[in-house]
Amino acid sequence: MPPQGSPRIGSESVGRWLIAIAVMASAVMELVDTAAVNVSLPYIAGNLSASVNEATWVLTSYLVANAAVLPITGWLANYMGRKRLLMGAVATFTVASVLCGMAPSLPLLVFFRVLQGVGGGSLQPTTRAILLETFPREERGKAMAFWGVGIVVAPILAPVLGGWLTTDYSWRLVFLINVPISMLGLILVHLFVHDPPYIRRTSNRIDYWGLGMLVTGIAALQIMFDKGQEDDWFGSHFIVTLAVVAVVFLTAFVVWELRSKDPIVRFRLLKHRTFAVGVALSAFTGIILFGSTVLLPLFMQELLGFPALTAGEWNTPRGLATMAFMPLAGILISRRWDMRRMLFFGTLTAALGLYGFSLLNLNAGPWNFVLPESVMGLGFSFIFVPLATITVDPIPAEQMGYATAITALMRNIGGSLGISAVTTMLARREQFYQDRLAAHITTFNPLTAQMLGEFHQRMAQFGVNFTGAGRHAMQLLYDLLLKQAVVLSYLDAFRVLTILFVVVSPLVWLMRKPLHQSGQAGGSPE
Repeated sequence: MPPQGSPRIGSESVGRWLIAIAVMASAVMELVDTAAVNVSLPYIAGNLSASVNEATWVLTSYLVANAAVLPITGWLANYMGRKRLLMGAVATFTVASVLCGMAPSLPLLVFFRVLQGVGGGSLQPTTRAILLETFPREERGKAMAFWGVGIVVAPILAPVLGGWLTTDYSWRLVFLINVPISMLGLILVHLFVHDPPYIRRTSNRIDYWGLGMLVTGIAALQIMFDKGQEDDWFGSHFIVTLAVVAVVFLTAFVVWELRSKDPIVRFRLLKHRTFAVGVALSAFTGIILFGSTVLLPLFMQELLGFPALTAGEWNTPRGLATMAFMPLAGILISRRWDMRRMLFFGTLTAALGLYGFSLLNLNAGPWNFVLPESVMGLGFSFIFVPLATITVDPIPAEQMGYATAITALMRNIGGSLGISAVTTMLARREQFYQDRLAAHITTFNPLTAQMLGEFHQRMAQFGVNFTGAGRHAMQLLYDLLLKQAVVLSYLDAFRVLTILFVVVSPLVWLMRKPLHQSGQAGGSPE
């Protein structure tokens, strides 16, 4: 129980919002660091005398460690105590960040990133569980809106911060910048967060077999997603081996956990239909959000020639729109608007924004991105808040940590799958369009012949050799072809993400109306 005189969970409004600020600081710290590191990768490679390909292990190592810790967060909270777990995670992440910023070589940096991933893995599900338990059901919408502003906006604004620190100062500051935030988070958590009475150690035994199967399977799956496109997927024996290991160990882990009396991951929570659908929607949202987050900066830089910092700045309208409309979503939930309708509206609106990107071309300028990004941001604000709230509505408070861990894991796996899928799609569709378009570049094609004739006439005016001019003209045409093939591949990827959102949107109607909106006093509606 909280000590006398301190804010108690679920009591006064001021105490609840102090807890919200405490957990927000802890969660945002991890997201800022993770997103900012991505833009620093080429600088890290150059400074540590490594190739960019080798430097990608700085990202992969963190994602693997992070994903391995995510699903066991609920069990760790019961084993250690939620407050102790959160403070330990923040402290571990902070120490590892300092070590990363001081790393003299790539192998040491990768090792410290694993340590950082271990600390960061439990931050999001733990902070979300604390927030959901702190606020009563009828106020959870406002709490999730507050939490969501940081969770959504931080990864969008962080690349701008990372680009500025890296180009004007040093990539090492990207790791060190979160230390002040970490210290603030530690102080606030120590002062205002307290374990509820039902958080208790249910067993002194650590399930080493289950933990080993989980870590091995998740690590293999995450590395497969991260390196698949780079190694030509199942044309690589390494990727095939990873796929087999992931399937065998994760299948064995699920069977093991379902038969365990004290499971690390509570798969039985999926018997609640609303929770199961919410987990599935979280995975699909991760696919679309992370996939589009990869596509947009690449489209701006690779095709339109935007500098990295400019591309980061013109990706902010989506985050700003999300930040602006999230409080509205929270207010509407507190006024008992049907969250399923809000969620359905959000998915279709976000799909409309994605479709806007599929209409762009090589003449697009920065302002052409503002409207579709703003529409997409509006849609996501009506996805994140209702989805985070309604998904865990049927879950008992004592199981909340297990539920948020499963949801966070599926969102992250969806994100990894989304990134892998869009990068693979870009490569395959680009090759497809190259072959299709190249078939039309022939002197027998009237349009090609006309373009070559006009080019020869212009070159003749400057006394250029006819044979040399012809070769130069064909090269210019082929360069245009390659660029157009890349454009078409990006537009296809945006269309596929749009269609995916539209297809999964009806799933929201499989969810049950939340308890405080349906007038039920308690218990599960499932």
